[in-house]
Amino acid sequence: MSFLNRNVSETQIRLKDRLWLYIFSILVLFLLIVPSLVVIPMSFSGSQYLEFPPKSFSLRWYEAYFFSSSDNGMGFNDWMGATWTSIKVAVLTIFVATPIGTMAAYGLSNSSARVRGILFPIMISPMAVPIILVAIGLFYFFVQFKMVNSITGLVLGHSLVAMPLVLIIVLSALRNYDMNQEKVARSLGASRLRAFFEITLPQIKFSIISACLISFLTSFDEVIISLFVSGGDNSTITRAMFLALRDQIDPTIAAISTVLIIISSGLLLLTQLFGDKKD
Repeated sequence: MSFLNRNVSETQIRLKDRLWLYIFSILVLFLLIVPSLVVIPMSFSGSQYLEFPPKSFSLRWYEAYFFSSSDNGMGFNDWMGATWTSIKVAVLTIFVATPIGTMAAYGLSNSSARVRGILFPIMISPMAVPIILVAIGLFYFFVQFKMVNSITGLVLGHSLVAMPLVLIIVLSALRNYDMNQEKVARSLGASRLRAFFEITLPQIKFSIISACLISFLTSFDEVIISLFVSGGDNSTITRAMFLALRDQIDPTIAAISTVLIIISSGLLLLTQLFGDKKD
């Protein structure tokens, strides 16, 4: 098998020397993909209950999601209403998390190493703290201001967990950006704000677009914070799915999960496409 002796890098590492790494990576990917491969066929099942492999195929559960009532009492207004709430909150999260994360990244990139070393761990702390603790803290905080079960509370809660991701993405772009270009513009009379929007922003725009997509995806898939903060007419689709699974296993959940998988995969693909572009 001569292809195993083929060099895979400039350091003369042969393919067979990394064969274990490729096998391990394929195994991990397989374990990550299998749940999706199980859920998608179940969404097309004609059975009244979840079953794999399906004995018959039907679009009844997609119809139950988009057009009619399901067996657990979740009707059109509930399922689709929760879906539109999730979309609305995710879009609003973009407009909150992305500007704040971008400004934080810009500030850190222009700070001293000491200040950056102190502030950076604080700003990304929502990623380090267990999400259940974040949700409990937000719940008790929002109760004081009557923001529980509100769109505002959801947007602020989701922005809290999305902002660190925006910070990391934009900060990485700024580290590869020559800040001297902005300094030249400022030396010629441009204000810092104008220099940023006319010089810096166009060169990191693809990273910011990627950050926007990640913010949307983070909010759209968030369930723990939504369980504590949302409810009533402002329930998100992930919360509605969790409660439906708790009360009764409805195959409509598989159809909704398939739709969410398609949306999430599409956004991740767009993120990779924008990430491959040079700022």
